[in-house]
Amino acid sequence: MQKLYYGGNIIAMTGEHNMPEALLVTDEKIAYAGPKAGAEKLTGPDTEYIDLNGKTLMPAFLDGHGHVSMAAQMALNADLSGCGSYQDIINTLKQYIEARHISENDVVVGFGYDHNFLKEGGHPTRQILDQVSERIPIYVSHASGHMGCANSAALKLAGIGSNTADPQGGVIGKIPGTKEPDGYLEEAAMIELQKLLSVHMKMDLMKGLRIVQQEYLKYGITTVQDGASSTDAVQFMKKACDEGAFVLDVVSYPVMSEADPGQLFIEYPECDRKYNNHFKLGGYKTVLDGSPQGKSAWLTNPYENSGDYCAYPWFTDETVTGFMEQALRDRKQILVHCNGDAAGDQFLKAYEKALKKIPEAADADLRPVMIHCQTARDDQLDKMADLKMIPSIFVGHVYYWGDIHKKNLGDTRGRRISPCKSALDRGLVLNFHQDTPVTKPDMMHSVWAAVNRVTRGGEVLGPEQRIGVYDALKAITINTAYAYHEEQEKGTLEAGKLADLVILDKNPLKTDKMKLKDIVVLETMKEGKTLYKK
Repeated sequence: MQKLYYGGNIIAMTGEHNMPEALLVTDEKIAYAGPKAGAEKLTGPDTEYIDLNGKTLMPAFLDGHGHVSMAAQMALNADLSGCGSYQDIINTLKQYIEARHISENDVVVGFGYDHNFLKEGGHPTRQILDQVSERIPIYVSHASGHMGCANSAALKLAGIGSNTADPQGGVIGKIPGTKEPDGYLEEAAMIELQKLLSVHMKMDLMKGLRIVQQEYLKYGITTVQDGASSTDAVQFMKKACDEGAFVLDVVSYPVMSEADPGQLFIEYPECDRKYNNHFKLGGYKTVLDGSPQGKSAWLTNPYENSGDYCAYPWFTDETVTGFMEQALRDRKQILVHCNGDAAGDQFLKAYEKALKKIPEAADADLRPVMIHCQTARDDQLDKMADLKMIPSIFVGHVYYWGDIHKKNLGDTRGRRISPCKSALDRGLVLNFHQDTPVTKPDMMHSVWAAVNRVTRGGEVLGPEQRIGVYDALKAITINTAYAYHEEQEKGTLEAGKLADLVILDKNPLKTDKMKLKDIVVLETMKEGKTLYKK
């Protein structure tokens, strides 16, 4: 199979002004990029000539960080993202239950509410959710994925009562003046509830995965991540890939907590940092704090108008240093969730301490990644450069919660969330992500957010942190390929690389910057095969 693309804008991502006239694809790889006459010398009688008619061809996008297995589950849950009040949540959940004839033997999960945008300004605690049903267990997750609420039946099913203590790195909300849980659960407490409820859920996760796969393809993404994978998630994703149900490349990072993630590398040696049926184990992942929009990101200085409240760590310094030592001993890449700058300090100090104990790991090209980096300070970015760390920035925060961050963090900290320009100024290999299912995997929206830094309320937040369009495109292509140790196979249009391609309706390098988010993906190809066409 051979295809020759010409007649449009071909962005090779090998230099801002490098625009080959033609691209030749042979089977699953790029055979040539350059003048059309040169490409035609390599064609045969069966070559398919494809005129782009002025459209734009460029490398397909790579997801810098997300949770594809969680997204598969959330695709089957009640969608609360459009809810603007408690009553909206109640109505949506009731409609979901009625449409599916759900009984008290099942569990109902909703995803996507955001207290910041509810009329009441709070979380839908058990008193609210009991209005949906007192018999059917119900749990609703905040859009951030870091907190949520359960009704009385769900709390009872999970064994959470007045004598249940807060877990390390988590909070169980209480009815004021009592020890009785009010249904609100934060961080580790939320995770424990989800684990306990999951055994009672009846879901066709393969169906959810098919829905999610089409969503990624619609946005031009051909490499996705499953960050902080549980053992069950690894087994599920591996099975889906082996059976051909999932045909995008997925990089899994088993979670570091109580279990040893290294066991999964022993169980699946064929996936140890290499693809097997589109699935590979990339390294380890851990989480050190929560989310700034939920005020659970761990800060060095307090939140605005919150007394001395800085949130809290998930783990002790000793535990985190132990995680880093294991990653370095095992020569595994480590991804670390750090939204707050105190969490960033903990990661940087622990990694540096572990490197001093295992100095030979410094030459292993492990490429550790700080995930989110919302409140990363300049001195932390300097240290990241010293340690050859990669910042994976959830730049969509500027739009989705920028107004909230300014309120919660104050003007100085709020305006420099997602510090993309500061990262680039230090030579860091920056990439972007949407933390799907937290937000849709819309890469062009992330490009738009990085270039314009406009909030939901229309304010330009920290214009000094804006970056150029080409640098933003690098952050969703070649830079992300680098983070996965795949820069020799993906991320640019060069001979020998995989033909993971996307066709856009407009050229982002020539489009009005405020219209970048409106660019539409017309076609997505994985290894030369069209998997999505609008």
